[in-house]
Amino acid sequence: MANQGLSYEGCNFLRQRLVLSTLSGKRVRIKNIRSKEDDPGLRDFEASFIRLLDKVTNGSRIEINQTGTVLSYQPGLLYGGSIEHDCNPQRSIGYYLEALLMLAPFMKMALKATLRGVTNDPNDPTIDLLKTTAVPLMKRFGIDGEGFDLRVVKRGMAPGGGGEVVLSCPIRRTLKPVQLTEQAKIKRIRGVAYSVRVSPQMANRIVESTRAVLNQFIPDIYIYTDHMKGANSGKSPGFGLTLVAETQNGCFLGAEMSSTPQGQGDPILPEDLGRNCAKLLLEEIYRVTRATTTDTHNDSLSSVCHHMVLPLSPRSSEPWRLCGFVQSEPGAAPHDPWPTGCIKGSARTPVSIHD
Repeated sequence: MANQGLSYEGCNFLRQRLVLSTLSGKRVRIKNIRSKEDDPGLRDFEASFIRLLDKVTNGSRIEINQTGTVLSYQPGLLYGGSIEHDCNPQRSIGYYLEALLMLAPFMKMALKATLRGVTNDPNDPTIDLLKTTAVPLMKRFGIDGEGFDLRVVKRGMAPGGGGEVVLSCPIRRTLKPVQLTEQAKIKRIRGVAYSVRVSPQMANRIVESTRAVLNQFIPDIYIYTDHMKGANSGKSPGFGLTLVAETQNGCFLGAEMSSTPQGQGDPILPEDLGRNCAKLLLEEIYRVTRATTTDTHNDSLSSVCHHMVLPLSPRSSEPWRLCGFVQSEPGAAPHDPWPTGCIKGSARTPVSIHD
């Protein structure tokens, strides 16, 4: 086992296993990847993610059998630098960016990654959500400065994509310890209503319906509208909303919804989308303030940062224990760091169980 590394079966938690393997330097072998399905093996978006890992590392060895049901990964050095990657349109850029944010601070050179593909879809966290929740969380751990930036150059809705995102992240040898133990009240709500290749009025209609719900609870609400045109608007029409609530102790809780991709399912009205997204935010506030202090969309990111700073607590070590990188203590009760039963429209939907 020492020579062969860690061994797993199935496609569940593929991203997390590869990310933790890269950070720990342990070799992993994953077999029986969808071996019983009609279309066995790795999907195109998973192969694209593996190619992205190969670009940000130096000396990684990746072996995949002919059917794609067995993957062997020997991580190399986290190198970083300037890279460009075309993400598979089956998943949005957020799918790739979630993992990249966990790796970026620990590379040899500062990372500047240009990712192209779908920026907004109903299944994965959008760039707006990561920018307003994950980036402030990383800054609390000391990953900040002028070189830390995440921006949308072009917005691309599913299924056509055509978007472009640039992530710049400095390197850090050590992270600052953070203690978040007390829940606090919500002091303000901010948001972004975006639209591409549709009427700009769509975003205004979303804002009005959202404020109609949230104004009953707090007065400090401001929702920006973002309407991109021409070459910056991607290849497919669509609209959506990202909401973020900030607490008095500086924590950020997010929720989001986007329109149904063109040609897939029943369309949704902007008014319904705004009301439903506002209710998602209220549910997120209720869930988080009763159980924890961090946004549920960033559980895996906060767990990785906790591991790099402090000895692992039962909750923060669960992603590592789940993937076999730390040993469970006798009698320890398991926690689920990546819940799969989240409400429809949030960044975490049941499809995430297959990542």
